[in-house]
Amino acid sequence: MKFRNDTYYLAKIKEGDPGAYAFLVNKHKKMAFNIALQLMGNREDAEEVAQDAFLKAYQALDKYKGDSKFSTWIYRIIYNTAISRLRKKKLDVSSIDEDFSVSVNVKSTQSALKDLQAVERKKYLREALKRINGDDCSLITLFYLEENSVEEICSITGLNASNVKVKLHRARKKLYAELEKVLQGELKTIL
Repeated sequence: MKFRNDTYYLAKIKEGDPGAYAFLVNKHKKMAFNIALQLMGNREDAEEVAQDAFLKAYQALDKYKGDSKFSTWIYRIIYNTAISRLRKKKLDVSSIDEDFSVSVNVKSTQSALKDLQAVERKKYLREALKRINGDDCSLITLFYLEENSVEEICSITGLNASNVKVKLHRARKKLYAELEKVLQGELKTIL
């Protein structure tokens, strides 16, 4: 299904067509669920967070000024909803700011990944992403998979640009370390 620009649907909603919001939900639901799943860690909570976030967004549409893309705005609501839910549950979530000191040969890992076929690469990346905490996984997904800019990630997470860059760097190191574990001996044979 081909979607129009978000501003088209937002204009329709302002003209009195609340059904146009369904198109926005359909357009962004996959990424919304993925962000929520990475933060929450399980499917049921992720579905609830995504639904709650879309409901909150609909109720706050009059507050959306259009300063950023609609997707950035909705992803921020999803992110905040998930973080609030995690705080309420008082889950033991490891801090993204923890000092991570693992000796990772980033260049050799990158070279090995380039040699993998696309299907294999996706499989290994998915497996490695499952092994890192939700915040790190979300940042990597937002930046690399969803191709959001650092500024957009700042809007979504509420972090400043320096923090986003540092956390992305740390998240990449963790991802590479997990990729080495996932690939185990394969990495050495590829190199």
